[in-house]
Amino acid sequence: MFSGIDEVDWASMEHAYGPADDVPVLLRGLASADPAERESALDGMYGAVHHQGDVYACTLACIPFLFELAVDPDVQDRGSVVELLTSIGGFDLDEDDDEIDEDEIEGAANYAMAAAAVTAGAEVFFGLIADEDPGVRLAAPLALATLHRHPVRVLDLLRDRLPAEPDEEVRLALVEAAGRVALRHRPLAGRVTRWLTLLVDRERAPGLRLAALAQLARCCPDTLPRDVVPVVSGLLRELRTAPGGAPESDPDTEPEADAEVEPEPETDPVGCPDLSRAEPGAAPTLVGQLRALSAQDSAGRGAPWAADLLRTLHVGLDDRVVDRTALLVDQLRSPDRWQRIDAVRMSGGLIRAWRGSYGELVALVGDQLADPEPRLAEAASHVLEELFSLAAPTADALAARLAADPGGWVKEWASGPPGLGSTVKALSRLGDARAVPALAAALELPEIPHDVGFAVAHLGRAACPLAAALRRRLAGVPLDEGAYDRASPLLAGLTGLRAGEATPEVLRVLRGAPEYRGEWLRTAALRALGSFGPAAREAVPDLRAMLRRPGTATEAAEALWAVAGDRDAVLPVLTEGLGSDQVHDRRAAAAALGALGPHAAVVAPRLRGLLAHDELWLRVDAAIALWEVTGRPEESTEVLLTAWEKNRHVRVRVAECLARMGPVGPASTAAQVLRAELSSVRRHNALDGGYGSHDTYEDEKLLALCRQALRGTGKGSTA
Repeated sequence: MFSGIDEVDWASMEHAYGPADDVPVLLRGLASADPAERESALDGMYGAVHHQGDVYACTLACIPFLFELAVDPDVQDRGSVVELLTSIGGFDLDEDDDEIDEDEIEGAANYAMAAAAVTAGAEVFFGLIADEDPGVRLAAPLALATLHRHPVRVLDLLRDRLPAEPDEEVRLALVEAAGRVALRHRPLAGRVTRWLTLLVDRERAPGLRLAALAQLARCCPDTLPRDVVPVVSGLLRELRTAPGGAPESDPDTEPEADAEVEPEPETDPVGCPDLSRAEPGAAPTLVGQLRALSAQDSAGRGAPWAADLLRTLHVGLDDRVVDRTALLVDQLRSPDRWQRIDAVRMSGGLIRAWRGSYGELVALVGDQLADPEPRLAEAASHVLEELFSLAAPTADALAARLAADPGGWVKEWASGPPGLGSTVKALSRLGDARAVPALAAALELPEIPHDVGFAVAHLGRAACPLAAALRRRLAGVPLDEGAYDRASPLLAGLTGLRAGEATPEVLRVLRGAPEYRGEWLRTAALRALGSFGPAAREAVPDLRAMLRRPGTATEAAEALWAVAGDRDAVLPVLTEGLGSDQVHDRRAAAAALGALGPHAAVVAPRLRGLLAHDELWLRVDAAIALWEVTGRPEESTEVLLTAWEKNRHVRVRVAECLARMGPVGPASTAAQVLRAELSSVRRHNALDGGYGSHDTYEDEKLLALCRQALRGTGKGSTA
């Protein structure tokens, strides 16, 4: 094995972290008899040689040696090697419709050579489909479906192997591979569909039938049975009652006193496992930690693969929101806690990406907050945290969990400042005053949670009892290099409360801001003073003085206008800001001028000149400000609607302006655009493979603004 490995000039190549002279050690490590060494080597291959899917010259040089490892029966964990080869060779340049620029030509050539090299050797995977090692048999079907040049042969092999395969998880992999064949080779989709349909109709094993349904949804969703929801629900019931399945337990039954309930692994604020908190003795590699977390998540499950099948099914169902919601409602009523955990997580993904009627679904997610299984309750609170007003049906359940778990009010992390617990944030985002005691307790901690100010802002006037504590803590912040981190949550809270009585404490920060992050801190202080309005009149001399300070002049002018309405002082500063060479500064000046309304009418020509600027967001800000200072919507509306079509992320800001402009003519272009948005089932900001914690909030806000603009209930400018 490894004949010629030392003749390769590895040192002349590079991987993600420098010279590739360590690659032979990694390859030999994959063949080690020591499990820890194999795991470390695999971690290095993914971490450096195939970093985030990249293909380097050293990656190409590894391919022949990886094939040697894959077919040697004396090598352990060969399934991982097959998976690595599949990843290296599975990139399809034809799937990328974007043009490749000059900087990407070399990388694209490497991908193409890797695909050619692995495909050329893919015949060996035929021999692995019946390997003695179940891990190899598990990886081989997808490798064949992804890499082999003759998909008809692959499909025939998958069908022939299925009756003889004894391992249930491998059987599911055979079905998944058939779906991959159908997706990659569309002329074979009908043949695959017929086979999958036969499995759904005639196969007895509920897991295999569920796998077949999932692949039908993935590659031929139109062929799914009309009653797919009751069919899937029935299969889940069969899985629960099958030998080795999860018991039909009472969801309201507490664990026995001597039963051990495995605790929820530490998670970050968006629910991802915190790998920096691995227990002593845990595998030190990322691969090992991910495996350990996967094993922990699967422990005790009767059918640990069912969650992946259901996720595949949901992706295939796509915009069939009613069906997907009904399926999740059924899962959330299951006596099997694992099915409910999966349903909670999938509910978050559904609501985040698709618009629909979710009252019943959300209420059932809220019911999980009282479950004694900590992973279930924690998963539910994370989902509800991101729903904002959509979580209203769960307000009482959130309040009950909050009262029952003071220890969860604040989360400590291995690095960085503490943060509020999900339940506190979810209840605060509903504007529910029952969150106030938790926030009050957080304000008494030695280190204040970094997000406490945002929670206060969502509570609005309900959080007024916290103003005194916010002032007291702000007054005690040392004005040193750590001032911004300590003061910004407090300033955000006072801004949300518009607590003008805190002007002295805010002025202290404004005047004494240190050099380190001083501009950030002054900006936060100025925003707070601006939110106070005339109640901050004591700050007027400081605000006037700061009009001459580079870096914060625009913010100072904006605050001075809000506090004193001094047009003559702020207009020259903001007009000068429109000519800045920084787009960010020009945008800030345009927004501030819009707040002046007709008092800034003299700058209309300057704003009009920005309507053709290259930067889309500046065009939008200028168009909104132009309407606000002139009161004439025609020229602004055209710019705003053009931006709407070019960049979906600008739509909330545009809709907000249209709503304030007043009645939108029913036959106007604006009305057509707004109605089209309301008729779309996909959230405007939904992304494949990623999301933001405020995505649902922003999309629901957009929908509300579209309805408001069409009703014409928001007439008038911000002035």
